[in-house]
Amino acid sequence: MKTASGIATSFSDNLLLRAADVTLKDRRRLVLLVRETPLHLGHLRLLVQLAEMGAVVMPPVPAFYHRPATLEAVIDQTVNRILDLLEIELEGDLFPRWQGPPESPRSRSVPVDCEV
Repeated sequence: MKTASGIATSFSDNLLLRAADVTLKDRRRLVLLVRETPLHLGHLRLLVQLAEMGAVVMPPVPAFYHRPATLEAVIDQTVNRILDLLEIELEGDLFPRWQGPPESPRSRSVPVDCEV
C-alpha cells in the first residue's frame, strides 16, 4: 500500500514511482497488483483514487474455475490475465479459458420455438 500511496499522491521518490507517474501522465495502461489484505477504508480510497487516475487495479486473486492441479497453474492463470490487461498476446494461453457452462441434455430437448 506504500507504493500505491506514492503513486496516488504523485510522490515520485524512486524509479518505480516515477515510472508509474509517467505512465499515468502519458495516459498509458498501468496495472497494479495490490496484494494487501484485508483492506481498510483508507486502502479502498487509495485504490479508488488510482482507478480514477486511470490505473487498473487487479488484486492477484487466484481463480479455480479452470481446476488448476498445481501452484504453477494458479500462477500461470494470474500471469496470463495480467498480460491480457497489458494487451500482450502469447502464442498459446497459459491456462484453459472459460468456455461457459457445459450444455445439459435437458436444455437441448426444448425446441426453440416452443413456449414455456
